[in-house]
Amino acid sequence: MTALTQYARLEAPGLWRPAPDAQRQNVVLSLGEATLTISDNHDNVLTHWSLAAVNRLNPGTRPALFSPGDDADEELELDDDMMIDAVEKVRRTIEKRRPHPGKLRLWISGIVLGSVAALTVFWLPDALRSYTVSVVPQPTRVAIGQAILNRIGRVAGKQCTDADGRGALERLGLSLLGEDGPRVIVLSSGVQTATHLPGHITLINRALIEDFEEPDVVAGFLLVEEIQRGKTDPMRPLLEHAGLRATAQLLTTGKLPKEVIDAYAEWLLTTPPAPLSEPELLDRFKQAGLRSSPYAYALDLTGESTVGLIEADPVPLSQASPLLTDADWVRLQGICGE
Repeated sequence: MTALTQYARLEAPGLWRPAPDAQRQNVVLSLGEATLTISDNHDNVLTHWSLAAVNRLNPGTRPALFSPGDDADEELELDDDMMIDAVEKVRRTIEKRRPHPGKLRLWISGIVLGSVAALTVFWLPDALRSYTVSVVPQPTRVAIGQAILNRIGRVAGKQCTDADGRGALERLGLSLLGEDGPRVIVLSSGVQTATHLPGHITLINRALIEDFEEPDVVAGFLLVEEIQRGKTDPMRPLLEHAGLRATAQLLTTGKLPKEVIDAYAEWLLTTPPAPLSEPELLDRFKQAGLRSSPYAYALDLTGESTVGLIEADPVPLSQASPLLTDADWVRLQGICGE
């Protein structure tokens, strides 16, 4: 049990008292594998103490006093240094091997608290965002999108609202994206090219209409925004930017703080969209029957960085169908009324 072979059958004299009111007597101590044997001077065994239960009554003091347990009446006095060291070493060895429920509970508590903290820091925010995104109703999304649009309008310029131009834009959106397409708004400035908001709103810069000779360019940007919208719910980047507290407020009250709306609107105007892979773009352009090369040249006039979209254009010019009549294209180019 002790594995202290150097002390096997070690013997030493001592004073033993069987009870508090009993007289002390000279004894001989024998250290065994599992017990401390106490005998008289005639080799008569008086008692056995379990080494696992031996208790030091006066740590650090000589002569050393031991008892066979915490509540025992017996007492043993030793002044033999080798025997004292042996008993102490045995006690330390046994103590190390003994289970420590308190330490185990401490470790378990630490692990549990650490897990809770990790969940709070890493899992809870994303879980709360995901849940909030899944339960925000469409009217709330529309209201949030409109609030962002109003803020963008204050810093980025007015909306272009010419009636004839709006009609042509709606016909383009219907033919390209169908009846479930977004509400498309042309801004006189602000957005770099195009972006989208919660509430199924897409914003485009007037330059995409006025600076090009064909509607395929603005159509390409509208299509790309729909791809982006399909990949990530527009509420998610908003809530990631808003933070945990604002997300919880939206979940409980259905509203976001004004400062969150303002900050997100400014961020949206200055942050480029996440890049999309060329195979993904080409596949979607092919599905829509839309040429990808006009969009590619609008991104890079030289075509060097978008050569894949140009050379692998899924719709040859000879097979492309007109997106708008010439009259509607003229109307759309005049949507800003200037």
